[in-house]
Amino acid sequence: MGTAELETTTSAPPLTCAEDCECESRAPALANPKARRWAWWLTAATIGWNSLEAAIAVVSGILAGSVALIGFGLDSVVEVASAVVIVWRLTRISTDREGQERAERRAVRLIALSFYGIATYVTVDAASTLLGLRDEPQRSPLGLAITALSLVVMPTLAWTKRRVAARLGSVALRADAAQTQLCTYLSGVVLLGLAANALLNWWWMDPVAGLVVAALALREGREAWTSGELCEC
Repeated sequence: MGTAELETTTSAPPLTCAEDCECESRAPALANPKARRWAWWLTAATIGWNSLEAAIAVVSGILAGSVALIGFGLDSVVEVASAVVIVWRLTRISTDREGQERAERRAVRLIALSFYGIATYVTVDAASTLLGLRDEPQRSPLGLAITALSLVVMPTLAWTKRRVAARLGSVALRADAAQTQLCTYLSGVVLLGLAANALLNWWWMDPVAGLVVAALALREGREAWTSGELCEC
């Protein structure tokens, strides 16, 4: 890069949003080949693990009548959908900065909508159980096993995704990492609810855990939607 070009690059003023926030003046660095390979591998791992997790959690949740476990399984389904969105995002490489930012916002907002869907469903289901409109949830040893295993897998995936997202400068990948981190919190909450029901026969802990799942999903959905508005100058 020549001296004149360097001076032009470093002296260019940052773009300013309507609310006086500073936006990045460059497009996401999605051309990093090594980081992109990592993103593909992590996305494949997310799809594979969460497909298995969703199948086990939803089936065992239906059999046990567990609101928390079904909500956990639905979150895994959305994790798969989120990973598919990232696949779409990784295939949309363009030299046009505005085009890349539009693709980023669309991808992030699709992820946000998935959070809202989980929150709505689980809230209605949990409220129905607490009000006695549904049968009390039963014990689920298989549910306990899959949520405990998820507490090991999900934090590892989330940590690695955040590092790759930072290298790529991708808002969509950061939102996907946040969703994976949410799955870690959900695993802990659902495991607590299932354990309380299995060990102490506190059936009400299951729908209460489901409401916590819904609250976490709503928070992450709001944050993901907001991140889709970043640098929208």
